[in-house]
Amino acid sequence: MAVERAPSGSSLIDILDRVLDKGIVIDAWVRVSLVGIDLVTVEARIVVASIETYLKYSEAIGITAPVGRPRELSSGGEAELERVQAENVELRRRLEQRNA
Repeated sequence: MAVERAPSGSSLIDILDRVLDKGIVIDAWVRVSLVGIDLVTVEARIVVASIETYLKYSEAIGITAPVGRPRELSSGGEAELERVQAENVELRRRLEQRNA
């Protein structure tokens, strides 16, 4: 007679997949003081999540701006944009002349 085991509730891979999908945040703040004098203060925020999950939720609460977002044009930004575009055209022209 063989002994059969019931399958466990979740494997390590299932747990890791859930943690990376949903994310875990540990926010700790510790202060050690003696007679009203602060000796040590430690603030830590530990985030365990996938990059996609972290960026999705951190942007929503304003922690970080996405890396790939183009900067907004300010009052002098249009002139800089035109200069860069003209430089790009000139560089492409030189490259085509060199390859011809």
